[in-house]
Amino acid sequence: MRSLVWFRRDLRVDDNTALSAAARNSDEGVVGVFLLSPAQWLEHDDAPCKIEFWLRSLEALRDDLNELNIPLLIRTAGRFDEAPEALLSVARETGCRALHFNREYEVNERRRDATCVEHLEAAGLSVQGFTDHVLLEPGEVLTQAGDFYSVFTPFQRRCAGLLRERGIEEAARPSRQDPIRLPESGAVLKSDTLPSVLEGFPRSGIDPGLWAGGEEEAHRRLERFLSQKVAGYEDGRDLPARDATSRLSPYLAAGVISPRRCLRAAVKANGGRLEGGHPGPEQWISELLWREFYQHILVGHPRVSMHRAFREETEAIEWNDDDEQFAAWCEGRTGYPLVDAAMRSLRTTGWMHNRLRMVTAMFLTKDLFLDWRRGEQHFMRHLVDGDLGSNNGGWQWAASTGTDAAPYFRIFNPVSQSRRYDPEGRFIREHLPELREVEGSAVHEPIAKAPLLAGGLDYPSPIVDHGKARERAIEAFKAIR
Repeated sequence: MRSLVWFRRDLRVDDNTALSAAARNSDEGVVGVFLLSPAQWLEHDDAPCKIEFWLRSLEALRDDLNELNIPLLIRTAGRFDEAPEALLSVARETGCRALHFNREYEVNERRRDATCVEHLEAAGLSVQGFTDHVLLEPGEVLTQAGDFYSVFTPFQRRCAGLLRERGIEEAARPSRQDPIRLPESGAVLKSDTLPSVLEGFPRSGIDPGLWAGGEEEAHRRLERFLSQKVAGYEDGRDLPARDATSRLSPYLAAGVISPRRCLRAAVKANGGRLEGGHPGPEQWISELLWREFYQHILVGHPRVSMHRAFREETEAIEWNDDDEQFAAWCEGRTGYPLVDAAMRSLRTTGWMHNRLRMVTAMFLTKDLFLDWRRGEQHFMRHLVDGDLGSNNGGWQWAASTGTDAAPYFRIFNPVSQSRRYDPEGRFIREHLPELREVEGSAVHEPIAKAPLLAGGLDYPSPIVDHGKARERAIEAFKAIR
């Protein structure tokens, strides 16, 4: 039997569960297919830099598959409802009688997959889905009452317990197969070329060298992080001026590296322990399980995939509707240097440090009191690592509407955050060139603390008074209690 492997957010050869199973069970070879869905990706607010990264990673995947004599076919199914017929057409064209894929967990993706399974099975194909994008299948990590967890710490304990019991096994890499010939002509099936751009996704202008595609680069980053950075990760991860994090999030989001590979390597660095051990590796393991937690939430509470608050009572909040303030936040001209530097770094790099994601999100939702959904969408439209589960989870945490959310009265002071996490102003000066001449700690409050320079600075005064904004947000949350 010949099998078709449908690649999605699993753009790798190593430790790919569906690909490994297909190679093991297909005595007539394996064919890969990837469906370009630009109309659907636009609807999902995927960023141009993210699509560019996917295309670079697809090129690397195609080259890796070619070494195994596994052709990668590229087809277009502009929207998800076109996927069933596109897959069936490829299966018939190539003589495949089975389809293998790794599951995805957002609402639209799950609906698409269910339709594809029904359509292809009705046409006589064998169809199998696999757990791969997560460490444990959503629905396996449940409370004693049989519910999905809504608080991270008990989820983490339960998840760690299950992983200890079962082990963290990687899927076998496929071996080289004989060239595949087309059923009708007998010609050798070759991989398709990839487009350099897709309609609707203009060039981002972001240096592609920042996010090289392919699993070789992902493995290089993982090795460098664990050998050079992870020991100081617990302290360094909150300091945006330091290169102290793995920067693997785009590779995990696109499946260019598997969560199992990352976790196994982290556990090894932690002396074989999932919990306890060395502070740096232990903290990074915790971050991997946060990613897992948010993927499980997508399945247990699908409303978060549909622009709904996890905490339903917070739907009663009447957020402000100020387009000028929202534009100032988006463009990095709020008058709060750390917020502005973070927002400008997002535009120039396609990525944002996790501490700064929290600071900017809380500023939008608590200081400006603007709807978290506007910020969530803006991030997705600019992030190279845009992932619904993690992005939505982070935004709802900051807005106090989500799982394990920040208490509504815990509101970051953007100046205090700046002084604490960028004490020398290195990150601020890197991304706000207009403040490079401001000396010392005045860079955190340039208009108030550098009066001799203030008149000549091309930098705005704060657009909101933090103290007053804080009280407004607290009162609004009290009102819905």
